[in-house]
Amino acid sequence: MAEPVLKRIAQGDPRAVSECIDEFGGLVWALARRLTRTRADAEDAVQEIFTDVWRSAARFDASLGSEKVFISTIARRRLIDRLRRSRQEPATEPVDVLDLADWSEPGSRGEVCVEAEHAAKAVAQLRPEQQRVLQLGILNGMTHSEIAASTGMPLGTVKTNMRRGLIRVRELMQVLVDARGEVET
Repeated sequence: MAEPVLKRIAQGDPRAVSECIDEFGGLVWALARRLTRTRADAEDAVQEIFTDVWRSAARFDASLGSEKVFISTIARRRLIDRLRRSRQEPATEPVDVLDLADWSEPGSRGEVCVEAEHAAKAVAQLRPEQQRVLQLGILNGMTHSEIAASTGMPLGTVKTNMRRGLIRVRELMQVLVDARGEVET
C-alpha cells in the first residue's frame, strides 16, 4: 500500500505535491470558486490553501480522518479567514454556504454545478441520521463499517440510511434517467 500523499509531502517528495494537487485540486477549486468574488480571488485562495497544506502535511494523522477531510478542513479555515478579512465588502455568498459547498463537485469548467447546490438542499431535507451517514460516507470518505463504528449504528442500519437517503435525494431533485443512462432534471 502506498504511503499517503501528505506523508510523502512532509518527507519532501516533490512528486507528492503534484499528486496532491491533481487529486484534491478539483475539490479545493470548487470550494474556493464558490466562496470568492472573482476567478482571480479563487486562484489566490487555492494557492494559499495548497501552501498551507504543504506546511501542515506533517500534522496529518490518518487515524483521525482521511486526507480529503484534512485538506477540506484547511481549505475551509483559509476561506473563512478570507471571508472575515473582506467583511468590509459584502460577501458573494454567506458563510453558511460552506455547509452546502461540501456537497459540491467541480463542474466541467472547474466551477460548482447548480445541481450540487440542489443536492445540498435536498440533503438538508433528510432525516438527521440519513444526513449524518451521507456526510460521513460521501464527504469524509468513510466506509459503511467505519460509519457504523463512528456512530454506534448497526452496519445494516448504516447501509439502509445511506441507500434511502440517496434515493430520497434523487426524488427531491426529481432526477430522471433516460434510456441512454444520461441524467435529466
